[in-house]
Amino acid sequence: MDLGVATSGPLTREFSAVVIAGFGNELLPLTSNNGVEPCPKALVPVANKPIIDYVLSWIEQAGVKDVLLICPTIHRPMISHHVHSGLSTLHIDVQTYDESIESNTGTCTLLRHFASRISEDFILLPCDFMPPPSLSLNTILNKYRTESLSDGSVATSCWFAAHRPDKNSLVEDWGSIPPLVPIVWDDATGTLLQVDTADDLDRNSEEIELRMSLISQYPRTKLSNCYQDSHVYVCRRSILDLLQEKKHFDSFREEFIPWLCKIQYQRTKREKYGHILNPVTNLVTQDVSLKHSTLRTQAKVYSKNVLHQSNDADASSPFDPESMADSSSLRVGIMLHPTTAGFATRVNNIYSLLDMNRRLLAETTYSLPTDPQNRSLIDPKAQISSDTIIGAFTQISERTTIKKSVVGKHCIVGKMARITGSVLLDHCVIEDGAKVDGCILGKNTKVGTKAELTRCVTQPGYEVSSGESLKNEKLAVSDWTAGPNESEDEEEDEEEEEESEEEEETAEEDSEEEED
Repeated sequence: MDLGVATSGPLTREFSAVVIAGFGNELLPLTSNNGVEPCPKALVPVANKPIIDYVLSWIEQAGVKDVLLICPTIHRPMISHHVHSGLSTLHIDVQTYDESIESNTGTCTLLRHFASRISEDFILLPCDFMPPPSLSLNTILNKYRTESLSDGSVATSCWFAAHRPDKNSLVEDWGSIPPLVPIVWDDATGTLLQVDTADDLDRNSEEIELRMSLISQYPRTKLSNCYQDSHVYVCRRSILDLLQEKKHFDSFREEFIPWLCKIQYQRTKREKYGHILNPVTNLVTQDVSLKHSTLRTQAKVYSKNVLHQSNDADASSPFDPESMADSSSLRVGIMLHPTTAGFATRVNNIYSLLDMNRRLLAETTYSLPTDPQNRSLIDPKAQISSDTIIGAFTQISERTTIKKSVVGKHCIVGKMARITGSVLLDHCVIEDGAKVDGCILGKNTKVGTKAELTRCVTQPGYEVSSGESLKNEKLAVSDWTAGPNESEDEEEDEEEEEESEEEEETAEEDSEEEED
């Protein structure tokens, strides 16, 4: 909250934060299990700091105290231990959902399931958003506060200028970059008007179709596909009530938000759903928001007018919820963050993970550890560039060279090894003479003597044999734990089984025909 705003009496809780931490399929194989031990996406480090810490710190700086953290059941022990072992002032309620890594549960489904735990307006966030210091969560909250009061806005979204990796840096085995979706907005009012869905793009990828009702209400709209959704949404509590009505929606960004944008300019949708989005009880929430907002002048006048009209209506006639919905815009606000104001990203694929580590390295100056125990682990003859991060209790042997890299905690790097432009997670072992260039190594990865890795990503626990040379690959544990001909033997066995089944079926059919 903004401390410059004076309040009287006990402060009513204004917002709760809802953080979604999924499996992180886009980060495979880094998020694959290490044996029987899961590797949650939320705990994947960026510059040796778990990614979820950046989001939680952002929330805490905004004065929001209550966090509902939703994660897969198998990740709860590790995530809960991590978030409750620090010195944060946040009250974090870790809840779980049962899900397999093959079938993702959408955000809409999760919000419906946990709606009873959210009693006020809420901030929906992913665990992987990394905002720059120049982008305060309070800036987004203040926009929502003001607009929800001044004209009845129901949500505020945040989009940032997208950064696309150079085509020459793409690795086929690492996967492709998801395409950016076109969005339409009104710059004068800061209103998100349209987000194309996957179905829209499938039907017509060459043209954008706009309704006349949209153009009539917002004649000077802007269109761009240069922005990426941060998946940070400040939402009115009644959004959860609306989700209960629209049970077929699963994805919040791809299904619900494109549909929600249409309510502000489609009359039939306003008439049908307006009273759900703008119930009578929302007046109390608006009054609470007014006390927190620093941009209060216009909002305060609007709030007084609405309350005055409501009191007059109570005195003269029964309250009409539809008339209240008609007086509200029910629009979705948008905040656009340009790159010139600071680099923002979501670390939701391998490219963005490597890129964000490198960007943070550019702001780092390495110096030898000051405590004797850690300093003794770094050999004086090792060469470590200033744009490098070395984790605690990591051993670096003589004549080893490390440049522009992040090395995690409890790693062991042998003699004459060379690590360049790479990210090594905790407990990695790089043996004598090995070379690692442009790689991301999952925790507990072992690279054998004089092995060479170039632009590879490894699953936690992967072992590279001595002298082996690999380039441009995703390396999973099953690749080396299986015998050399094991997979081929399995395929042959399956083919033989299918052939024998077909022969049995043919024989049965022949015998039936003979009997007839």
